[in-house]
Parts: sequence; C-alpha cells; structure tokens
Amino acid sequence: MVNKKNLRAIKINLTISVNVLIVLIFFNFYGLYSNQFHFKNAVNFIFPIITLVHFVYLYVLWFKISENEYPDVIMKNLEYVMYGVLVVYFYEIFETGLLLSSFTKFEGHIIPSTFLPMGILILGLQVFLAICTIWAFFIRKRIIGNYNFDYLNNHIDSHS
Repeated sequence: MVNKKNLRAIKINLTISVNVLIVLIFFNFYGLYSNQFHFKNAVNFIFPIITLVHFVYLYVLWFKISENEYPDVIMKNLEYVMYGVLVVYFYEIFETGLLLSSFTKFEGHIIPSTFLPMGILILGLQVFLAICTIWAFFIRKRIIGNYNFDYLNNHIDSHS
C-alpha cells in the first residue's frame, strides 16, 4: 500500500518529468548558435519520438501504482527500453556540454547573447530529466516491487 508521503513524491516526479520532457522537446528545435527554431531538420524529430517511450513508461508507472498492481512483462520490457532512452539522455547531456564548451573557441565571431543562458538552461533541464528518470526507476522498485521472473513466467497470458 502506498502512503501519502510516497504518493506525493511519485506525483512530484511524474509532474516534473512530464513538464521537463515537454520543455526539452520544445528546446530540441532551438539552435543555440543561430538563436532560431529549426523545424525542417529531420534529426530534430528523433528526441521527441524517443520521449514517447518515456511518456508511456510514466503512464504505466502511475497506472501500476494507482491500481496497486504488480509489475508485468510489458512493464519490464518497457523499463529495459527506458534504460536505452536514459543512455540517449546522457548522450544529449554530453552533446550540449560539448556545445557549451565551444563558446570560447568562437570569441571573434558573433554569438547570440542568449547562447550561454539558454545553453545552461537546456543542460540543466537535461541533467534534471536524467535524475528524474533514475528516480522513477527507484520508485518502481520500491513501490511496485522487483521483477519476479518466476511470478511473471507463471502469469503470462497464454491466450494471446
């Protein structure tokens, strides 16, 4: 059973995660050097597509907690995919960090005044998203429970 303190922490995590995901999807189209949004690049649509997995995981996590259900095979597989998504998040953090570190290399060029503030904001949100994602994994383990493979194997729906 989930007590009020745990439920509040879960709601905070889910709310923060969803909001940070939405903001980062928006900023994914923003070019730090150009100070413009670029919606024509197909590469900019990869991150929003990957975050769909995160939204589904958050929904499944909330559903399992609110319905007081045990983890199932679908949730296990979804969480394993989320580990890959977390690697993408770490790559995005690394890429943004590299971009921000290039600021000193172009001192003689015209760089928008928004470069550092927006870059630091985006980097901070990316780090915060990675932390919230890891926190969600701990919430799943603590509240919903471990993946008991014997239980999961014995309760697979064989009618499908």
